[in-house]
Amino acid sequence: MSPEILVSWIGNADIAQAISDNDSGPLESILKFKSFDILYTLSNRPEAELSSYLSMLTDKYHVKVIPAFVQLKDPTHFGDIYQIMDSLLKKIDSESPKNQLTLQITSGTPSMTAISILLGKVKYATNFIQSTREQGVIVPELPFDIAADFHPSRNSNSSQLSSLFVGEAPDTAAFSDIVTQSQDMEILKQKAAIIAKREVPVLITGETGTGKELFAKAIHNTSSRANKPLLVLNCGSIPKDLIDTTLFGYEKGAFTGANTARDGYFSMANGGTLFLDEFGELPLDSQVRLLRVIQQGTYSPVGSTKEYTSDVRIIAATNKDLINEVAEGRFREDLFYRVAIGLLHLPPLRQRTGDLTFLAKALLEQINEKAANEKDYIHKKLSVTAINFISQQAWMGNVRELQATLLRATLWQSGGTLTEQNIFESMIQSTHSTKNILDRDITQGFEINEIIGELTKSYVVKAMEHCHGNKPKAAALLGLNNYQTLNNWIEKYNIN
Repeated sequence: MSPEILVSWIGNADIAQAISDNDSGPLESILKFKSFDILYTLSNRPEAELSSYLSMLTDKYHVKVIPAFVQLKDPTHFGDIYQIMDSLLKKIDSESPKNQLTLQITSGTPSMTAISILLGKVKYATNFIQSTREQGVIVPELPFDIAADFHPSRNSNSSQLSSLFVGEAPDTAAFSDIVTQSQDMEILKQKAAIIAKREVPVLITGETGTGKELFAKAIHNTSSRANKPLLVLNCGSIPKDLIDTTLFGYEKGAFTGANTARDGYFSMANGGTLFLDEFGELPLDSQVRLLRVIQQGTYSPVGSTKEYTSDVRIIAATNKDLINEVAEGRFREDLFYRVAIGLLHLPPLRQRTGDLTFLAKALLEQINEKAANEKDYIHKKLSVTAINFISQQAWMGNVRELQATLLRATLWQSGGTLTEQNIFESMIQSTHSTKNILDRDITQGFEINEIIGELTKSYVVKAMEHCHGNKPKAAALLGLNNYQTLNNWIEKYNIN
């Protein structure tokens, strides 16, 4: 049977009324009202001062008391209170995952009450109880949900950013389309703005959908070439035998069907910027010719012996690990180091602290604006459950996947609120089989930890569903000796 657990701060009213033998304090009134198996107490008073009070509670109410004596310089400091409460609740949850947990929200300071409600609503799904002179002991109704919307730490403030770029004053106005609350992304935007002012090649790396093209456009728009053309070329979409003609153009009669001369991208982008997406897909022989253009600034169209000059800034992007590609002989080392001067690595969305729900709201607002003039369209917003659900997903397709899912959800929801179910039904579920996982092309490189996480998450979800949320049974199905490991996996992989 699941233990009934009560967690309570010990406040001045509890001690004062216990000493005076008057009416019971809030905590004792609750123990009179309802029986609990275990009582966890929190206090920043000396242990000796509370020993007799805690012994009285144990003897009188037959409850196992587990005291925690904590150090609080300021009983109203939200940060310290949060750390103490979160640590205790996490310990209780791991030791007794099937507990029936109740938080006492009367004793202690208002800050302690606020943190108890925040953690109980967002992170631990607890019950609440309170006791007052006017109303006695009641189970309060808290008719609201709190979105699990995480923001960067207060310590990660703008002064840290400014100290990193002391002496520089980059104009980041062109980066307004890159919305973020992540400190790491803000630093990348600052770095990119500085790179934009320097005439150096740029290499942007990161998974598909992380915003590489957005950064490339922002760099161009912030640079001295902003009034010149920005051309985008996807290297992975060009047939191998057309790469040279696409990049350098061709002369009339250069090959069958070449009835007229045609300019290539290096000619059309002259004075501006050439963004080479999927840069790692270029074949080796094309890499040689591209390196020559970058180094010497000259090229010859196909079918011509005449050399032309081209003043083009190269911004390249790839989702490949080019260092590994160089080591395996699939990418030229000299080209890599020639382009990787202004190097930016964009983290996946799942690693961008504070960005998931913030981005979801921003993307949904963009969708609302674009659809505003469409007949019968109703402005959409995200419910609290939808926000929490979004924050718990891995989004392996990153921003692109999140945006597509939200747009899809707005198609099928005729009302004004997108629910968790709407988001779930609008996601394209992964159909990776074990065979697919085992047959990955090792020559292309991949993140082995992501595959391990994919398998682990899939089977943990299946086991928990089969056991109706019973963690000990689910752990046994997965061959685990205890459910603590299962708890660790659930937390690590953000399994709801």
